[in-house]
Amino acid sequence: MHYLKARGFATARSSEITPRSTYEGRRDLLKLIGTGVAGSALAGWAARDALAQTSRPGKLAALSGTRTALSGGMTMEKTTPYADVTSYNNFYEFGTDKADPEKNAHTLKTRPWTVAIEGEVKKPKVYDLDELLKLSPLEERVYRLRCVEGWSMVIPWVGYSLAELIKRVEPTGNAKYVEFVTLADPKTMPFVGSRVLEWPYVEGLRLDEAMHPLTLLAFGLYGEVLPNQNGAPVRAVVPWKYGFKSGKSIVKIRFT
Repeated sequence: MHYLKARGFATARSSEITPRSTYEGRRDLLKLIGTGVAGSALAGWAARDALAQTSRPGKLAALSGTRTALSGGMTMEKTTPYADVTSYNNFYEFGTDKADPEKNAHTLKTRPWTVAIEGEVKKPKVYDLDELLKLSPLEERVYRLRCVEGWSMVIPWVGYSLAELIKRVEPTGNAKYVEFVTLADPKTMPFVGSRVLEWPYVEGLRLDEAMHPLTLLAFGLYGEVLPNQNGAPVRAVVPWKYGFKSGKSIVKIRFT
């Protein structure tokens, strides 16, 4: 199968990506800076980047991954502060204003959670979230998420290649596309049923795009499980596509 070339990504040196210990311990870093130690503790732009980070609040369950060795899995750009990543979102099920998802998504219940795999596959199955979490080793990847509106964020995601799941369900020779179906629950998602979109929200990729090793099935960001407003508990991340192609809060993956 021929993979698409995803432009703008390169494997970064370890000194060029803010280490997890940095974004989890900003207060300690500020103390180090005050004593002049931080300059030697961090290399390259990571020391400058540390000042821009908002430490994770620690309110969500930790979810770590091994830093990926995949070529293209780490952009060398400065990561976006956690506070911005979790407060400026498009998730129309919770409202159309950028602040609405953070304000309204607390109603989303992410346990129990299942994802149904159906359509043109030899092994259709309904996966429990814990099964998916254990299906393949989790990795940390740093991707730039681009919005069609013109803004973007650089986010350290936690997950694994969607291809790992696809290989297990064995698409048939008729499968050409992969659809991601987002939960549409008006009891927990106040804008479901509005005229903004057709519900449920469905996005898709060609099968070769879904099989690309950079296409990520993500369960976390910044070393924690996904916040509700960012597509918890499981979403797709496709680094060379606009963000609307990366389905959130996935309940069904359909092969057609």
